[in-house]
Amino acid sequence: MQIHVVQSGQSLYGIAQAYGVSVETITSANEISPAHTLVIGQALVIPITGHYYWVQPGDSLSSIARKFGISAQTLASVNHLHANRPLQVGLRLYIPSAPRRKAEANAYIEPRGTEVTAALHQSAEEAAPHLTYLAPFSFRIQRDGTLQAPLLNEFSTIAGNNGVTLMMVVTNLENDQFSGELGHLILSDEALQNKLLDNIIQTAQSLNFRDIHFDIEHLRPTDKEAYNRFLRKAAARIHGEGYLMSTALAPKTSSAQTGAWYTAHDYKAHGQIADFVVIMTYEWGYSGGPPMPVSPIGPVRKVLEYALSEMPGSKIMMGQNLYGYDWTLPYVKGGPFAKALSPQAAITLARERNAQILYDYTAQAPHFSYWDDVGKEHAVWFEDARSIQAKFSLLKELGLRGISYWKLGLSFPQNWLLLEDNFNIVKR
Repeated sequence: MQIHVVQSGQSLYGIAQAYGVSVETITSANEISPAHTLVIGQALVIPITGHYYWVQPGDSLSSIARKFGISAQTLASVNHLHANRPLQVGLRLYIPSAPRRKAEANAYIEPRGTEVTAALHQSAEEAAPHLTYLAPFSFRIQRDGTLQAPLLNEFSTIAGNNGVTLMMVVTNLENDQFSGELGHLILSDEALQNKLLDNIIQTAQSLNFRDIHFDIEHLRPTDKEAYNRFLRKAAARIHGEGYLMSTALAPKTSSAQTGAWYTAHDYKAHGQIADFVVIMTYEWGYSGGPPMPVSPIGPVRKVLEYALSEMPGSKIMMGQNLYGYDWTLPYVKGGPFAKALSPQAAITLARERNAQILYDYTAQAPHFSYWDDVGKEHAVWFEDARSIQAKFSLLKELGLRGISYWKLGLSFPQNWLLLEDNFNIVKR
């Protein structure tokens, strides 16, 4: 795959000619209409074998080869170059595809309301070929140890048809909020815990779930060890049934980090107890906060590097958002919340508002601003092919187990193309 960033004056036809592919190939891969104009700064994925690189000032064969994980000798050979001669700036080099490594991929899916919409069902069907796990969100713990199930529709059938493992997400959500009080109630009562685990296992057996995933958040800090004890008990029961057990973790950067979302999440203990963890490395930019990238790569790296100090990379799933936000300016704390939007919707919005898409190379995130019909300025941060490729490269660099998406239902076709280009997705 080639990532191409649209420059002023470029057209689909010209870009297609440059890469030796058809216009239809580009529009199909990126799910765009040939009738629509391109947006300056828009990132397109070009489906070709390998990709091209244009030599920049200071580049050498060895530095370019290191960047793409191949040998300088291979790079020189495929481009018919002498290994010891300097490269001309602007020279186009062909970069052969590097071997793909194995990785796992999970995606949460959250039906809302009284039925699963056709769009959400379609999103699950389109994503399933690229997934190891599909995680309907969520089975809510009740105060009597029973479970309130989410809408499940045909998710089991979709998973079965695509070799996907169903992940049973168990949460302490109450009135749509994570409840420390509910968590404390369960964690302090052995009888309730036993009843809950009985219900979890019976539900998993009847609905064909094969991974039990505890997403217990906003716990009281004093419940840290109680949560660890519960997970040890749960793991013994769940493993005894032949199932996997995983957990979700808030994004911490040290064991000393405290707060309602952090203290009770013990990375070292989870790394010892769970088969794998999902680390929620997103929501730095969030609907109620100031405009900024949702998952800037620097903070994401710091969280993952801390996690690697507590557990092996083979147990870590990096969390990744499939959405961005549109903030109305000026930002006022407690003021109007930002609106979530998909990468595809962000590009459409930029086109409609004649906005140029910019790219923050420090955060590895695209963004733009525009004015609405009533004269209000907006700031939009979202994801594109460049930002997701940066995360895939980080995943490979750190030797992680895989990636976990929050959440299906927002269109981002380039993500799935690049996921398959980078990894052989494990099917259990």
